Amino acid sequence: MEQFLSKPPPILIYAVPFFIVLLLLELWIDLKQKASSYETKDTVSSLTMGIGNLFINTFAKLLSLGVFWLIYDNWRLFDLNFNLWWVWLLAFTIEDFTYYWFHRLSHSIRYFWASHVIHHSSQRYNLSTALRQTWTGTITGVFLFWCWLPIVGIHPIVIAILQSASLIYQFWIHTEKIKILPAPIEFLFNTPSHHRVHHSSEPRYLDRNHAGVLIIWDRIFGTFVQEEARPTYGLTSNLKSHNPLIIAFYEWGEIAKDVFQKNITLKDRFLYLFGPPGWSHDGSRKTSRELRAELNRSSTAKK
Repeated sequence: MEQFLSKPPPILIYAVPFFIVLLLLELWIDLKQKASSYETKDTVSSLTMGIGNLFINTFAKLLSLGVFWLIYDNWRLFDLNFNLWWVWLLAFTIEDFTYYWFHRLSHSIRYFWASHVIHHSSQRYNLSTALRQTWTGTITGVFLFWCWLPIVGIHPIVIAILQSASLIYQFWIHTEKIKILPAPIEFLFNTPSHHRVHHSSEPRYLDRNHAGVLIIWDRIFGTFVQEEARPTYGLTSNLKSHNPLIIAFYEWGEIAKDVFQKNITLKDRFLYLFGPPGWSHDGSRKTSRELRAELNRSSTAKK
């Protein structure tokens, strides 16, 4: 086990050929069914974002791994034995719980949303969408959400392995080809049905189903919504570009415009950076909570 932790396999790299095969299989099914899950420019944008993420994160992950190692060597509270299966299960549960809160806060704090919005910017939902990943996430500090794991004794390499495994798991749920799985699976795990809800731009589905692997966190913390009909995918205000540079940095530019506009207070500037996405000092835009409240009022009025 010590040798494994000192030289872990690059499982994310090993998974790339499987990603390609499954993507091509889904595309073939799409063409055979004359469906419209794929669109050339959108797919190229997603693949470009994925390749960029792979290269950037190869170096950025070294930064986060270094921080985890510093914490683990100097401030860990427990020495966990990773020769025991239940220790791995415990570490997996802790990492998945952490991912849920990172993901949920990435939808409610604009600073983190600026990196995560990339993943939601496609109006298509297919396996290429899973590869549409941020270029700025790690370098802007999202890895700090995981800093408590080495404190409780989870080895930095184990953290890296579990994070990679979570990303690999989440690849296959980005599809419309799988409808509903058996009830026990749907109850415990994140599935294509649950994740389609998460990618919807409809008010009733906004900021729901934040799970990585286990959907039970959404059920426990009140963010679970069942898929009722095929969602409309994308953002409440979609980008009108397939340019990877615009996709990667658009929201950061919008934040800068908002923060540095004239005649607003220091509090306004703070909220434009760390408030919820959609917040505006003059009410000209709406947050997801406000959009849902608006929908509820409309539904109540119709009754």
